[in-house]
Amino acid sequence: MRPAVPRVARSGHRQLLSRALKLHAYGQFKYAPEAVPSMTATPPSFARTPDAAGNGRDLLADMLRTVRLSGSVFLNARFTEPFGVISPSRFDDRVPFAHLRHTSIFHLIASGFCTVELPGESPLACSAGDILLVPFADDHKIWNGAYSELPRGDDLVRPGPIDGMWRIEHGGGGETTRMVCGFIESSEFLFAPVFRSLPPLIRYKSQADRVGAVITSTVCQILDLADTSTPGAELMLSHLMELLFVEVLRRYAAEQPAGAKGWFPALGDPLVSRVLRLVHDDPSRRWTVEDLAKKAGTSRTVLAGRFNTLMGQSPMEYVTAWRMQIAAARLRESTDSLAAIAVDVGYESEAAFNRAFKRVTGITPGRWREGSQTGPAVG
Repeated sequence: MRPAVPRVARSGHRQLLSRALKLHAYGQFKYAPEAVPSMTATPPSFARTPDAAGNGRDLLADMLRTVRLSGSVFLNARFTEPFGVISPSRFDDRVPFAHLRHTSIFHLIASGFCTVELPGESPLACSAGDILLVPFADDHKIWNGAYSELPRGDDLVRPGPIDGMWRIEHGGGGETTRMVCGFIESSEFLFAPVFRSLPPLIRYKSQADRVGAVITSTVCQILDLADTSTPGAELMLSHLMELLFVEVLRRYAAEQPAGAKGWFPALGDPLVSRVLRLVHDDPSRRWTVEDLAKKAGTSRTVLAGRFNTLMGQSPMEYVTAWRMQIAAARLRESTDSLAAIAVDVGYESEAAFNRAFKRVTGITPGRWREGSQTGPAVG
């Protein structure tokens, strides 16, 4: 029997995240130094997403509002040196999120040391205070010392004190490395530009001065709750894991280097971000590249070249993708007819909408609404 995944898409939870997004966008989230344990230095104020710094619409918040997030902490592990373990891309049915289509994994290193290696990437030495986000959750190796075996994580898990959270105790008896792992799931991520722009691994050090207060305090609360079985701990862990994910994305967006490409760097590009805001403000408009260029104050040629260089797609391809993102949320959250949704996202016929939706998501709108999300991810 498959354990239940915590229902984190409740109205109260949505209000919490919506409020957090608004506060983040306008720099109003206040940091209380006493809320952060002494294990860390006092962090600076929050990073501000580039498009929120006086330029109107917050595109990252826009994107996240159309995505249904589910998440929680699923593992509290204690490894002793030497040890090695494979964190699998798919767990077996004993682990609550095993049936979910797409998950991203957080590893929070509470104490000790380890090395993490993803396929095709260089090994990364990690220590206490490190926060790792693995967006695509491919199989990856975690170890410390000269291990003699490399078992899969799902062969080591045992039930823990909190429903839905498992435990691992494994290793050779030496120095302890404690790790708390969580997941974030959303089927919409399979075609959302905000997700597909992420690298295979993101790391922050919670003890570094540049890490914001939300990341630091949220990680501390997660680590504390993972060792308790107090009433409400399961729901709090779900809330905190989502909040941690949102803040990591915000900080990642704010730290893009000059010359980077993708959706996140586009937030800081004056021309492309202006076009993105036009599309987000009025997705149902019958946009053309000429219209977008005129409103953005540039030529069609300059816009097409700059947009393709930075985003890796044409402006009209982005218009279609954003419309499908909105439509997916409507299909999930409402009982509106396909015809009504088609009109609202800019299509004159249901047939044209159906074709566009399947081209972007891999499945028909009807199947998406039914929850039979078995189509392929777009490449």
